[in-house]
Amino acid sequence: MALSRPRKISRSPSRKLSIRWFEKVMALIALINLCLVVFDLSYIRFRDFYLRYFPELTQQYGERYKGIEPERSTVAYLETVDNLEDQVTQTGLQSIQAETLLSQLQEQSNALIDENPFQVADKSGTLERIKNLMRDRIGTDSSKEAFRRFWSAQYLSRQDDSSGIDFFNEEIRPLMETNYFRGIGEDGGPLDLFWKLDRWFVAIFAVELLLRTLYLSRKYKGVNWLDAIIWRWYDVLLLLPFWRWLRIFPVIVRINQSKLINLEPLRNRINRIFLSQLAVELTEVVVLRIIDQFQNLLQEGKLSSWLFNAGSSQRYVDLNGVDEIQTISQRVTSVLLYQVLPQVKPEIDTIVQHSLTSAFNQSPAYEGFQRLPGIGNLPDQISRRIAAEVTQNLYNAVINALEDSRGAELTQKLVTSFTENLREEIQKEDTLDEIQALVVELLDEVKINYVKQLPDEDIDRLQQQTQRFYGATQRGK
Repeated sequence: MALSRPRKISRSPSRKLSIRWFEKVMALIALINLCLVVFDLSYIRFRDFYLRYFPELTQQYGERYKGIEPERSTVAYLETVDNLEDQVTQTGLQSIQAETLLSQLQEQSNALIDENPFQVADKSGTLERIKNLMRDRIGTDSSKEAFRRFWSAQYLSRQDDSSGIDFFNEEIRPLMETNYFRGIGEDGGPLDLFWKLDRWFVAIFAVELLLRTLYLSRKYKGVNWLDAIIWRWYDVLLLLPFWRWLRIFPVIVRINQSKLINLEPLRNRINRIFLSQLAVELTEVVVLRIIDQFQNLLQEGKLSSWLFNAGSSQRYVDLNGVDEIQTISQRVTSVLLYQVLPQVKPEIDTIVQHSLTSAFNQSPAYEGFQRLPGIGNLPDQISRRIAAEVTQNLYNAVINALEDSRGAELTQKLVTSFTENLREEIQKEDTLDEIQALVVELLDEVKINYVKQLPDEDIDRLQQQTQRFYGATQRGK
C-alpha cells in the first residue's frame, strides 16, 4: 500500500527539541547495538587480536556469551610449567621434583602433538606455529625431539640457554593461551548466547516501534497499524534474531535522520561515483546497441530496401502520409537558396572574379590590352562586374525556376531522374553489397576504437566534472 507523506504539523520549539533529542538518543542506542553485533560476529575470527589488547574483556565475553572455556590439556600444560618454575626457584633443576616435572612436560608435549587439542577450536595452525618455533629453537626437524630436548635439565641448565623458560613464556605461552574449548548448543551448533545481551536492545526497539506505530495511526487519518509499520519498515530489521548484520541499514538511516553524524557528504560522494560509472557504462551499452541495430539493418537488407523501395514496401508503416525525406530536402533547399546563398554571395563573387582574372591573364590579347595608356585597373573592374552579374543571373535563374510552376516541375523531374538513376547505378554490379559490407566493417572499427574506450577515458573525466560541479554548488550555498 503506497503511503502519501503526511503534511507537516507545526510544533512548539520545546517539543521539536525534545523530539530531536529522542531521535539522537535512539540513534545512539542503535549504534551501540550495531557495534556489539559487529564485535560478536567478529569475536571468533579475531579472538586472538582481542585477547592481546583486551584480555580480561575478551575472556569474560567468551565465557558468558560464546560458551568458551579454557582447554584442559593446554591449561594443565601451562600449570606444569608454572610448577616447574616454582620448583626450580626452590630446589634447582637437579632436584628429583624438578626431574619429575620435566618428565611430565615431555609426556604432555608428546600428547599435545599426537592429540592436537587445538583442532576443536579450529586452531591447528597455532599448533604448527608452536612446533616450528620449538624446532627452530633446538635446531632439529622433529617436533617431539625438540620438546624432549627442551624440557631436559641438561638443556635448561646450560649457561648460554639460561633464558629457555623466558623463551617459552614469551613465545610459546601466548599461543597456547589462545586455545579454548567451546560448548555445543541444543541445535547442534557452537554455543551462542548473544541473545541474552541482545534481547534488551530488541525490547527497546520493539517498544519504540510500537509507540511510533500507535502515534502515527492516531496522528494521521487513514493510516492504520500496518501502514505505520510499513512506513518505518527498516526498523523491523532491528528486531530480527538472525541476520543481525542487516541492522547496519536502519542504523545508518537513524544516524542520518537524527543528525547525530552528518552522512550527507559521504552519501553524495557515493552517489556521484556510482552514477558516473553507471552513466558511462549505460552510454557504452546504448551506443553499441544502436550500432548493432544499424549493422543488422545493413546485413539484412532492410536499410537498402527502405532507401530504394520505401514507397513500395508493405511492411513500412507511414504514420502521417508525408514523405519526410522529400519534405526535409525541400526545406533544406529553401533555407539554402533564400537565406544562406544571399549571405555568401560576396565570397562566391570573389571566387568567380578570381577565375575570370586567371583566365584573362593567360590570354596574350589581354596582356596587350593592359599596356594601353589610360587603362589602369579597368580590367579588374570589368571582371568584378562580370562576376557579380553572372552570379546574380544564376541565382535569379534558380529562384525563378523554382518559383515558376513550369520551372519547378522541370526541377522536380531533374531531381527525380537523378535519384532514380543514382539508385539504379548503386544497385548494379554488387555495388550496394560492397558498400554495405564496408559500412559494417567501419562500424566494427568504430566500436573497437572509440566506443570500447569510453569507460577508460570518460569515467575519470565525468568524476572530475562532477566534483567541480559539486564544489561550485557547495560554494554557492
